[in-house]
Amino acid sequence: MDILVVGGGGREHAVIKALKKSRRAGKIYALPGNGGIAADAECVPVKATDIAGIVAIARERNVDFAVVTPDDPLVMGCVDALEAAGVPCFGPTKDAAIIEGSKVFSKNLMKKYGIPTAASEVFTDPAAAEEYLRTAHYPTVIKADGLALGKGAVIVGSFDEAQKTIREMMVDKVFGASGERVLIEEFLTGPEVSVLSFTDGKIVVPMVSSMDHKRAKDNDEGLNTGGMGTVAPNPYYTPEIAAECMEKIFLPTVRAMNAEGRTFKGCLYFGLMLTADGPKVIEYNCRFGDPETQVVLPLLQSDLLEIMLAVRGGSLRPDMVRFSPGAACCVVLASEGYPKKYETGYPITMPEVGANEAIYVAGAKFENGQLVTSGGRVLGAVATADTLKGAVDAAYALAGRIHFENAYMRRDIGRRALMAQGKQ
Repeated sequence: MDILVVGGGGREHAVIKALKKSRRAGKIYALPGNGGIAADAECVPVKATDIAGIVAIARERNVDFAVVTPDDPLVMGCVDALEAAGVPCFGPTKDAAIIEGSKVFSKNLMKKYGIPTAASEVFTDPAAAEEYLRTAHYPTVIKADGLALGKGAVIVGSFDEAQKTIREMMVDKVFGASGERVLIEEFLTGPEVSVLSFTDGKIVVPMVSSMDHKRAKDNDEGLNTGGMGTVAPNPYYTPEIAAECMEKIFLPTVRAMNAEGRTFKGCLYFGLMLTADGPKVIEYNCRFGDPETQVVLPLLQSDLLEIMLAVRGGSLRPDMVRFSPGAACCVVLASEGYPKKYETGYPITMPEVGANEAIYVAGAKFENGQLVTSGGRVLGAVATADTLKGAVDAAYALAGRIHFENAYMRRDIGRRALMAQGKQ
């Protein structure tokens, strides 16, 4: 089967490498892909948001299956357009992708169907939001309603900070139309867990849990980023908690979407907080997380393409999804200055990778025959091992063999998970 994968980041590189292992996989196209992905797929320079262009390439190349991974094209209806053109797809329709496309929608869904989440209020008027914040408990969380490149949720510690954030989102429109409505939400405390899951709209099959590291600097300091590294599994996510999440969050969410006439088929991502009152939903994503995918898929023992076909066909079974009992770690190498101003265009020296290693490229391109940096998050150094400590050590060893000027990485990816593991 010839496959088209929409997107061009480290997550897409991980998906493509996993799909290549399938016995039924033929030619793989990446739209637009990147300089690193070019080693594993044919990259076609069509933007992930160019829906008409994606459909045209799918028809021209006569692809058999498409995988739409980024949030923007999913929310824009890329799956709907491809299916209408006769191309079977993995990914939710536009109606279902709203679960990530609108935080107000997802919050109202949770309230309506009794799915545990933080208390919140919705505002469309900046003055009303500021007035509410004068008497709020701090810290509190302010979220832009729409998509904001993973940066639309801001934790504020005072009224002054809150007022500044409201003005940036609602008046200055730093996130465009995404900030026209905002959620002001109770600040939850506890360990965070990311759980990606496959669902065909009837059953939910969770993947191995993971722990993201969002802040730019060590010790969870600095600005929020798209993610500086991940480990899997997450030691805080015990079998007991997993069972509670299935009963109170995962299945109720899929059933709620069915009840709303928005059946979700694809990868449904649950961002959870394990509070003193039990697990609660921080956010939903309508797709594979980045960089969670980079540690989850290397542990997948099953055929990813067969799973995706079953999801699309409504025939998913739990026994189709099997994971290694080991662990994985991803260390992101970024351009110094990310997520703010940074320089690009530096040549990258890549090492040979071993059997339990992978390099997933996110922000790099070919220039004069040389792979050079072209983004903030440049690549992820990934390793698997029997133990979490083994995976962390191996990922950092791999990262140490990759070189480019202006490279930056956190030095504490996995430290919190290892500490939690030691306490169990």
